[in-house]
Amino acid sequence: MKLLIQRVKNAQVLIKDKVVGEIGNGVLVFLAIIKDDTGEEVDYLVNKLTNLRIFENEDKAFDKSLLEVEGEALIVSQFTLCSACEKGRRPDFFAAAEPFRAKKIYDEFITKLEATGLKVSTGEFGAYMQVKLENDGPATFLIERNNQVSNSNNQ
Repeated sequence: MKLLIQRVKNAQVLIKDKVVGEIGNGVLVFLAIIKDDTGEEVDYLVNKLTNLRIFENEDKAFDKSLLEVEGEALIVSQFTLCSACEKGRRPDFFAAAEPFRAKKIYDEFITKLEATGLKVSTGEFGAYMQVKLENDGPATFLIERNNQVSNSNNQ
């Protein structure tokens, strides 16, 4: 799985010019599910997202988490984060999980994130969306966690 996290002052997702999800201060998360993902990565990534110290304290140092600032989260499915662009001129998406499996893991991620008590909004899985945001910083972070990688690191 991959999370591309953007710290935002506000963000919204539109489908056919209709707002389907929006947040105030918090994070916009583009979530990609990779072919080999099993869902075992979800707990780790929810914990990492909610506790990563990416918000500034009074001294302008990254010292506060999403939970500590009582921020909000907007989750947008983003299979294009799985693309490989090294060869040729057209990205390939062979690493992306097939939609049925990806949707199941995406839904599990959202459910577990909501269980933290944060306000969570979403786009619509698989839909063509427009995303509007007011970036804060800008501060953008990429977190990757693949079940195969995490298992090999635990040995």
